[in-house]
Amino acid sequence: MTYATIKFDIKDGVAGITLNRPDKLNSFSDEMHEELRSIMPLLEGDEVRAVLITGEGRAFGAGADLSSSSASGGGALDAGETLEKNYNPLIMFVRNLNKPVIAAVNGIAAGASMSLALSCDIVLAAKSAYFLQAFCHIGLVPDAGSTYFLPRLVGSGKAMGLAMLGDKLPAEEAEKMGMIWKTYNDDELMPAAEALAAKLAAGPTMGYAYIKQAMNASLVNDLEEQLGVERDLQQKASATEDFYEGVSAFLGKRKANFKGR
Repeated sequence: MTYATIKFDIKDGVAGITLNRPDKLNSFSDEMHEELRSIMPLLEGDEVRAVLITGEGRAFGAGADLSSSSASGGGALDAGETLEKNYNPLIMFVRNLNKPVIAAVNGIAAGASMSLALSCDIVLAAKSAYFLQAFCHIGLVPDAGSTYFLPRLVGSGKAMGLAMLGDKLPAEEAEKMGMIWKTYNDDELMPAAEALAAKLAAGPTMGYAYIKQAMNASLVNDLEEQLGVERDLQQKASATEDFYEGVSAFLGKRKANFKGR
């Protein structure tokens, strides 16, 4: 299939998604949301074992395209309805997808685009990139999961400052704060992201899925509940073919050949 607002391919187990509205800094439009929804069944398929998301041109994404909304002409805008229809399902899909998702932030990641990046499992960024909670500049509340992710990643004090002040957060500072995994020189970002995606795609992907489930559950569980989650997921993980292959490879001092099952 061909797409108007994204680029999409699957190669060697890695699904590559590029947000592709460079003239609009890859801001979200209704059409982009529709195209992202259309590839969700493909991302859930067995052919995909890891996902890599980035942006075309000089931006990862500038959030919602306000120029295409009714508010740009002074009309009423039901932002809650837009979130319920488009953004919330996207964030939940990425968060719950049973395979690793990497964000390669190549430039500005603002508003809901920043939220999308933070919803991914591992976030890499170019050193020239920056993050921006732009909502306060137009009288809105951070959305698409930002009020959930930010306090958990950087603490409530930093999260509140980012949300209320709307200052640019350089990628290297975001790395120091623990908000993202790692930064790279601009020309090294995509090779590093692609290598990481390939490494994860060749790994024990069912185990990765259980890791995601455990980490997500830990955000709301107490210790006793989380110990139960670990017990149940470990029971499932230890029954996979990948577990037996991993143990066999370790004992045989060879590289494991994981199949994701």
